[in-house]
Amino acid sequence: MAERSKGKCRYCGKEYAFGYMGRHLAACKKRQERLAAETGKRQCGYFEMAIYSKCDHDYWLIVEIRDTATLKDVDQFLRDIWLECCGHLSAFEIGGVSYEVMPDADPFWGESVKSMNVKLKSILEKGMVFDYDYDFGSTTELKLKVLDYRTGHLRGEKVTLLSRNNSREFVCDKCGKKSAVFIDSEEFWSGGGLLCEDCAEDAGDEGMLLSVCNSPRMGTCAYEGSDIYPDQFEPDTDRGIEGAR
Repeated sequence: MAERSKGKCRYCGKEYAFGYMGRHLAACKKRQERLAAETGKRQCGYFEMAIYSKCDHDYWLIVEIRDTATLKDVDQFLRDIWLECCGHLSAFEIGGVSYEVMPDADPFWGESVKSMNVKLKSILEKGMVFDYDYDFGSTTELKLKVLDYRTGHLRGEKVTLLSRNNSREFVCDKCGKKSAVFIDSEEFWSGGGLLCEDCAEDAGDEGMLLSVCNSPRMGTCAYEGSDIYPDQFEPDTDRGIEGAR
């Protein structure tokens, strides 16, 4: 398998590929100094998790999540940073059990279904790997792996973003020269459709144009990117169709 894209460590800023970032975070001196400097009376457990796209391994996140958070909190984080476009349904698959926002008491396929309102500490442990799907029509499929578990001082935020893949550069499919900033969603899934700002002016239907963004859902449904986490990392897109025209 080819080496995955690189990302920056939240604490020291050094860049590593996905396969090494987990090991770096475990040994990062800047991170250890930051954790040692944290104070507070209350203690809490934290799961460190790697999250990545099943279909395109260049999209990945490494996060630390409070063990008292719920799967619903993880679902909301994934929607906020990578996925949300039209309020689609989603589900985690853990140990043969489907965890959903509104579980059906009588599921069609007869599989076990439970609510996402379950605390992570009651279902996760180090080394576990499980699945997550967003939108059961144009589905974005993710994998989550529990890399580590530690106890530390209670933070205000439930989820801390430790690293994410750097934004990818795409070249316009039409002119072959300038950076692509838009996607013609009609052509994207057939292997084309990436357009620079100038070439997008000649696009036939502006309503079919979506923004290039740092997400495995890029080009799908009506997804336009997220700017919810600029305090931790630069937002994955700084323009929408209206902002660039």
